[in-house]
Amino acid sequence: MTKRHHTKLVHEGNYIAEVDIEILDTGEGWSPYLSLEDAQKLDDVRESLREGDLQRATRFARVFSITPVSL
Repeated sequence: MTKRHHTKLVHEGNYIAEVDIEILDTGEGWSPYLSLEDAQKLDDVRESLREGDLQRATRFARVFSITPVSL
């Protein structure tokens, strides 16, 4: 089994979060895939951003605010 680090972007509303996860590759069947813990981490970050709970989201990810550009 091969593990490699990856940064996944989660976008909700006016926020984007960078979540560090590990991609697991067994070379068989459904691989590559995420661990259950990493999938739950992504779900927690997405839910926190949706609810506006930035303090909780920053426990798992780096959070950025999106500013629209008007020309």
